[in-house]
Amino acid sequence: MSLPNLTIPIELPIDIPVLLHPAIVHFAIAIPVIVVLLELINLFFKKRALSVFSLFLIAVIAIIMVGTYFTGSTDGKEAFSALSSAGQAELKEHKLLGIYIVYGSLALLVIKLLFMLFSNIIARLFFVLILIGFTAVTLKQGHDGGDLVYKYGANNQAIEDVKSDKDDLKDELDELQEKYDELKGSVAEAKKESEAKEEDTPKSEDNSTTSETNTTESNSTN
Repeated sequence: MSLPNLTIPIELPIDIPVLLHPAIVHFAIAIPVIVVLLELINLFFKKRALSVFSLFLIAVIAIIMVGTYFTGSTDGKEAFSALSSAGQAELKEHKLLGIYIVYGSLALLVIKLLFMLFSNIIARLFFVLILIGFTAVTLKQGHDGGDLVYKYGANNQAIEDVKSDKDDLKDELDELQEKYDELKGSVAEAKKESEAKEEDTPKSEDNSTTSETNTTESNSTN
């Protein structure tokens, strides 16, 4: 999926706790499904009360989508560095689609207000089709979010603990390797010194033998 880059130029003045996103995202997925069912039912009953209640739920969806985006951004920043390159790419796509969903929920609210002015079945049916498309996108977004957690390990404490243990073991292995290299160097130096001493010892013995021979020959001559 390749979507044009889009941003939300708003920053909240408060810090959002980590792992608040999973608690909110369930509502972002479930409520659109409920609204679809309400709109389908209202195609037959044509009750204004149901339409007004649907409008209220769509307004709730828009608010929840905004909250889902900001909580997701917080969790995404926390998880990004621990993800693989493939996981990071998936997270970027997930965030971009989330931005589109936020704007889409606001547009859906405006469209609902406009379509409430029309009472004919064609207009309402067209709105239901738009709503189904929006809901399908939110379901896909939920599926992709599940992949980030279960496939790539985003903000998964158990996986982060394993990675932490792996890093600790790697550090210990590096330390042992350094000690091994130092010990290997010391052994090599000791071996060289030993070989040097062995080379010097025969020369000393030869000099002593030569000296004794010369002394013996000198005595014999005398």
